[in-house]
Amino acid sequence: MRKQFIDTGEIVTTHGVRGEVRVYPWSDTPDFLCGFDSFYLDAKGARRMEVERARVHKNVVVVKFKGIDTIEEAERLRGKTLYIDRDDCELEDGEYFIQDLIGLRVLDADTGACYGEISDVSQTGANDVYHIRGEGGRERLIPAIKEVVVSTDPDAGEMRIRPLEGLFDED
Repeated sequence: MRKQFIDTGEIVTTHGVRGEVRVYPWSDTPDFLCGFDSFYLDAKGARRMEVERARVHKNVVVVKFKGIDTIEEAERLRGKTLYIDRDDCELEDGEYFIQDLIGLRVLDADTGACYGEISDVSQTGANDVYHIRGEGGRERLIPAIKEVVVSTDPDAGEMRIRPLEGLFDED
C-alpha cells in the first residue's frame, strides 16, 4: 500500500530573522517544492503548515510558513521532515515517487524470473539507477532507462525489465 503523505525534504536551518526556513529537497529539482500551498510535519498529515511563500535559493528552498514570524519560531522547525499529500501533486506518466519503487519485485519481462527487489534508487543526473537486492543479499544495479525498464506497476508491487546484454551475467 502506498503512503498518502510522502516525505519530501528536511528543514535544515533558518533563513534571516523573519521566520523563513531553508529546506533541503528530496526531489529531482528544488522547484518541485515551490508548487505546494501546504506541507505536513508528520507522516499522517496531522500537523499542516500553510505556505506563505517559497522560492529556490541555490540548492535549497526558502519557505515562509504562515504563523512562523520570528527566527525563534523557525528555529523550532529545524531538523523536521516535511511531507506532501499525494493528492496535492500530479506526476507525469512514467514518473514515480522513489518510495513507491522501494520494495517492488523486479521480474524478467520475457521469462518472469525474479531478480529481487528494489532496495534503493540513486539519482545520477543522466538517469536514475535502481539497486536490486536478490537472494543472498547480492546487489545488482540497473539503469532506469526505457531500453531496460519495460513496465512499472507499484499497485501490483512489480517492475518488469529486459536487462541489457551482459548486465546480469555471472562474474
